[in-house]
Amino acid sequence: MITILNRRELTVTMDMKRQSDIRHILANHSIDYVVKTTNLQSASAAGSSRGYTGSWGINQDYSYEYKIFVHKNDYQRAKSLIG
Repeated sequence: MITILNRRELTVTMDMKRQSDIRHILANHSIDYVVKTTNLQSASAAGSSRGYTGSWGINQDYSYEYKIFVHKNDYQRAKSLIG
């Protein structure tokens, strides 16, 4: 079981295909993982200018950030598997 106390950040990417490939590699090697997805265009506590400007000019390929965590004991093995 991966908790906030025993996990380590394996990688951060904004590429949906890359995070999918990494998850596939980890699953094939029986390495547990957790993915934290953040919508970078969502409103923050201070508000967002998106309501005023819309999403014009924003590359939608970079709208989400994916952080992949593994158990700290699996970190070195996972890091070597994903290159």
